[in-house]
Amino acid sequence: MENKYRMPKINAPHIKHLFEPKSIAIIGASSNQNKIGYKVVDNIVASGYQGNIYPVNPKGGEILGCKVYDSIEAIDDEIDLATICVPAKYVFDTLQSCAKKKTKFISIITSGFSEVGNIEEEEELVKFARKNGMRILGPNIFGIFSAKAPVNATFGYKHIEHGSVAIVTQSGALGVAMIGKTATEGIGLSAIVSVGNKCDIDESDLIEYFITDDNTKVILLYIEGIKHGDRLTNVLEIATKIKPVIIIKSGRSKRGAMAAASHTGSLAGADNVFTDIIARQVGALRALSVQEALNWAKFLAIQKNLPTGENAVIVTNGGGIGVLATDACELYGVTLYDDRDVLKKIFTPVTPSFGSTKNPVDITGQGTSEIYEQALQAALDSPDIHSVIVLGCETAIFSADQLAAVVQKKYLDDKPNKPVVFSFFGGGEFEKGLFTLKSKGVPIFSDVYEAASCLGALYKHYHNIIDTEDEASGFDEPEINIASIQEVIDEVREENRRFLLVPEALRVMDAAGIPTPKSYVAKDLEEVIHYAEEVVGYPVVMKIVSKDIIHKSDAGGVALNLENREELLDAYEAILTSARKYKPDAKIEGVEIVRMINMEEAMETIIGARIDNTFGPTVMFGLGGIYVEVLKDVAFRAVPVKRSDAIEMIQQIRSYPLLLGVRGEAAKDIGGCIDIILRLSKIIQLCKDISDIEINPVLVFEQNQGVLAVDTRILLNPQR
Repeated sequence: MENKYRMPKINAPHIKHLFEPKSIAIIGASSNQNKIGYKVVDNIVASGYQGNIYPVNPKGGEILGCKVYDSIEAIDDEIDLATICVPAKYVFDTLQSCAKKKTKFISIITSGFSEVGNIEEEEELVKFARKNGMRILGPNIFGIFSAKAPVNATFGYKHIEHGSVAIVTQSGALGVAMIGKTATEGIGLSAIVSVGNKCDIDESDLIEYFITDDNTKVILLYIEGIKHGDRLTNVLEIATKIKPVIIIKSGRSKRGAMAAASHTGSLAGADNVFTDIIARQVGALRALSVQEALNWAKFLAIQKNLPTGENAVIVTNGGGIGVLATDACELYGVTLYDDRDVLKKIFTPVTPSFGSTKNPVDITGQGTSEIYEQALQAALDSPDIHSVIVLGCETAIFSADQLAAVVQKKYLDDKPNKPVVFSFFGGGEFEKGLFTLKSKGVPIFSDVYEAASCLGALYKHYHNIIDTEDEASGFDEPEINIASIQEVIDEVREENRRFLLVPEALRVMDAAGIPTPKSYVAKDLEEVIHYAEEVVGYPVVMKIVSKDIIHKSDAGGVALNLENREELLDAYEAILTSARKYKPDAKIEGVEIVRMINMEEAMETIIGARIDNTFGPTVMFGLGGIYVEVLKDVAFRAVPVKRSDAIEMIQQIRSYPLLLGVRGEAAKDIGGCIDIILRLSKIIQLCKDISDIEINPVLVFEQNQGVLAVDTRILLNPQR
C-alpha cells in the first residue's frame, strides 16, 4: 500500500542474514523421514534455496543429495543460520560449537526450556550467545520461512505461497496451521517466523525488519505474552504509520492469561492495558479471531492506495442486509456518507423508481446485474464517495454468473481507484458462482460484518497515517520541579520506607504544580482544635497520619464531614483507637485536618501513574467511586503521552458523558484533568524511584473552576 510518508531509517544490524542467509546448517539433521531433522532439510531443498545447505549429524552420510557433516566445525564455510533440532540437553553444547564457527543466527526448534519452567537453562543460552555475537530465534519454534531468500527452514508445510503478508507467531502449532489456512484463503506470505519463548529475538526485532522490507505490505502478529512492552510500543509507534500491523492477542480472559503463561513462560499482562496502549495509542489493528486477522491481512495487502476520505456508500439489492451493513459500519468505525442531495444526484439515474438513493442505496430485489454495474460505476466515478460496500442477496431473478461477470470487470479488469468490498449471501450455487472470484483476489464475504470489518481496519490504518502529528509539537512539557520531588524521595529513602506520608505526598504535588486542598497535620488534641476552628473552618475531614498505615480507610482512620467541636473530639478519639487496634505497633505522627468539600459541586475522578510490569511507565484515568471499583471504567496509555493521548483517554471511558454534563448539570473542567495526566506522565518518566502514584479522588469542578487532588498515594520502587 503506497503512502506519501518516507520510512525512517531503523537500525536492525545483520538481521538480513536471518531472512537472506547465504548458508544454513541443520544440526540434528536426520535421514529418518519421521524426524524433524529430516523435514527441515527436505523443506529447505524443496523451497528452491540457492545458498549452501549443510546437514549435521555425527553419523555422516547424505540426505536428499546433501553431504552430512559430523560436526558444524567440520564445515569449511561461514554459517549465517544454524537450525538446531537436537534434544534440549544437547543444545548448550551445540551452541558452543556454533560459536566456534562464528555463526550469526541460531534457530532453536527444540522445546523444553522456559515454557516448562527451565528458565535458568534458557538464560544461560542467551548469555552465552550474546557474549559470542550470536542471535537466537526461539527456542520452542517450528522455524522460519522467507520468500526473499527464498528459504523454508521449518518443519511445517513444504510449499508456501509467496506474497506480501509477514506473520510472526508465538504459537508453533497455530503458526503451522496458519500456513495452511493462508494457502486456502489465497494469502501469499513474504515471511512467517516462529518466535516461541522469545529468549532473544522477539516481535520488535522482526517488526523493525519488516518495516524496511519492500516485499512486506502487511504485518500480522500472534502474541501470547510480552516481555518488553515498552520497546514494542516504540517500534509499533513507527510501524503503524507506514504499514498495517494486525495483532491477535490471546489471554483476554483471566483463564486465558493463565493458559498463555503456562504455554510460553511469559506473562500475558493486563488485557485492558494492552488494548489501550497497543491498539488505541499506537494504532495496531487488534483482531478478535484468527479468521478476522486473515480477512484484514488479505484485504489490506491488495490495496494500492489509501482512501482519499471517509465517505463510504453501501449499494444493496435488499433492505434487510443493508440495515445489517449499516449496523456493522457503525461497529467498525466506517462513516456512511449522508448528503442526500448529492446521493440523489449520483444514484437517481441508475436506481429503479421504487428503489432508494439514500445510503444504503437500495436497487431492490428487482435489480439486475446491469443495474448493479451502473450503480457501482456511479459510486466509483463520484469524487464525493471514497469507498464502496457492495451487497447482494440471492433472488429468483438474480443471475450469479452475470453478477460475477460484473465483479470481474469492475474489480479485476478495470481496477477501481478506491476501496471496494463485496458481501453476497445465498444458497450454495449462488455463492459458488461468485466466490470463485475470491481466489483471484476479490474481497468477497458471506457475512456483511466481515466485509465492514475489513473496511474498518483499512480506515483505522488510514487514520494512523493522516493523524500523524508533528513530533516537534506533539508533546507538552509542563513545568515540574523534579529536584524538589527527588529531595522528598531521598528523605523517605533515608528512613527505609517505600511509601510517602501525607505531608510528603503534598510536597510532591506542590512541586508538580498539581493543586491540592490546604492540609495541616495536628500532633495533639490542641492542634486538632486549632487547625479545625481557627485555620480551616468547619466542616472538616480528619485522617490518620502514620508511616505504618498505608490504607487509612481499612484502619478506620478517616472521618468525614465533621461540623462542630463535639464531632471533632469524638472522631479524634475514634480514629486513634481504631488505628491502634488495626496495627498496635504503628507509630502515629498525628492526624491530617483538611476542609470538607461539597461533593455536589464536583465529580470524583481517579488519575494515576505506575511502572507496569510489561509496558513500563504508564498513566491511568477514570471516574472515581463505583465507576472504577465495580465497572473498571478506566483508560491507560504508555508514557510519554501527548495532549491528544490524554484527551483520548478521557473520551474513551464509558462514563465520559457525565463530565460533559447531563440532565442540566454543568460541564466539568476536563482541561484540569488533562493537565494532571500530563504532569503525572512526566513524573513517572523522570523520577525513576517512583513506582506508583494514585490520586483518588481528583475532584473536578465546573468548567474553568479547576480541579483538586484530594488524596494522593505514592509508592517507591524497592531499593536498588
